[in-house]
Amino acid sequence: MQTAEVIRYSKQLMLDDIGPAGQQRLKQAKVLVIGAGGLGCPLLLYLNATGIGTLGFADADTVDATNLHRQVLYRQEDTGRKKVKAAQERLAAQNPFTELIAHDTAIDAANAAALFAGYDIIVDGCDNFGTRYIVNDACVAAAKPLVYGSILGYEGQLAVFNHKGSGQLRDIFPNPPEPGDVPDCSENGVLGTVPGIIGLLMAQQVIDLVLDRCTLTNLFLILDTRSLDKTELRYGA
Repeated sequence: MQTAEVIRYSKQLMLDDIGPAGQQRLKQAKVLVIGAGGLGCPLLLYLNATGIGTLGFADADTVDATNLHRQVLYRQEDTGRKKVKAAQERLAAQNPFTELIAHDTAIDAANAAALFAGYDIIVDGCDNFGTRYIVNDACVAAAKPLVYGSILGYEGQLAVFNHKGSGQLRDIFPNPPEPGDVPDCSENGVLGTVPGIIGLLMAQQVIDLVLDRCTLTNLFLILDTRSLDKTELRYGA
């Protein structure tokens, strides 16, 4: 690491379970975040700040004014711009030591395998079930760990799939729901802090995976952000 990096990360370098060796592992990690929206924004900000060396992000959308209360990477003047372009500019200004790779594309069954090939860890911060299952299946096929998160109302879900032989999304929900069966944020609304809370927990799981201290193996966590009550579901072997 450069001297400037040592200074930047000095407070976390002081932690016994990180130190120089752990920080070097973070720098060598290659992480892809699917979605640069409510979950993706806090994910990208904190993974970038923490020192993930190569940080990719995939999204085909543009910034809308209704995004701004929760998608904290963007400013009013970004409205109408491509999310990946605006995100790349903000992240580059935040940390010049990260290799940022913007993928201006939606994930589908045709491009997932090729896109995931260049990364160690995939993070699902998307907002629709079709993409979630495509991402899950591509990670299973490529034997890549997947950090999963989703939100609805005040509730969030969190899991780490396909890690060292652990279970996957289809072990809990074998098939996606039919269109219209589960409402999304555009129909039910969302408080801006909820994706922030879940996105930060997802970022922590990415860091734990890189440092080989994952604690969510075969554990699906459901969190009520109002009461902080949590439900833990065991799955897989």
